[in-house]
Amino acid sequence: MAKLFDCITDDLQKFIAKQHLFFVATAPLSATGHVNLSPKGLDTFRILSRDRVAYLDLTGSGNETSAHLQENGRITFMFCAFEGPPLILRLYGKGYTVLPGASEWDALYKLFSPLPGIRQIIVGEIDRVQTSCGTAVPLFEPIGQRDNLVKWAQNKGEQGLHDYWQQKNFVSIDGLPTPLGKQ
Repeated sequence: MAKLFDCITDDLQKFIAKQHLFFVATAPLSATGHVNLSPKGLDTFRILSRDRVAYLDLTGSGNETSAHLQENGRITFMFCAFEGPPLILRLYGKGYTVLPGASEWDALYKLFSPLPGIRQIIVGEIDRVQTSCGTAVPLFEPIGQRDNLVKWAQNKGEQGLHDYWQQKNFVSIDGLPTPLGKQ
């Protein structure tokens, strides 16, 4: 059932482009640490090459992905077909965080539409591409993207977001530091 690919093929790129939602998974090295799995939307995912991807990371309640990447770099992206033929796509690799002001920031940031609450860009260097059947994934029809996070960030304003980051985004739930805490 599972198929392995050397890279993100043209057909898989087309599949990714049609998805309204993707998931990001990371984990700390500690056996007692918490695995993090986050859903993402709002047209924030980009394919940079056949083995490199990035997503625009917006301010959230935690910053687990960034903390885990700083500790060990492991990352998995997952896409599920909720419409059309069943398919699950996983992209495995090593990732890292790019903060505003970093040398890569401008080149990456221009690939995205500006959104309020931008915190960082997560880049993944993909070393394994795998599909599976997805026949148990239910069919859903998208109604649209929620605008709650965008409105929340607009209401916070720039200083409010920086204050929030200090309170909620400098350390993971397991106590790991995040790159934001080094600014």
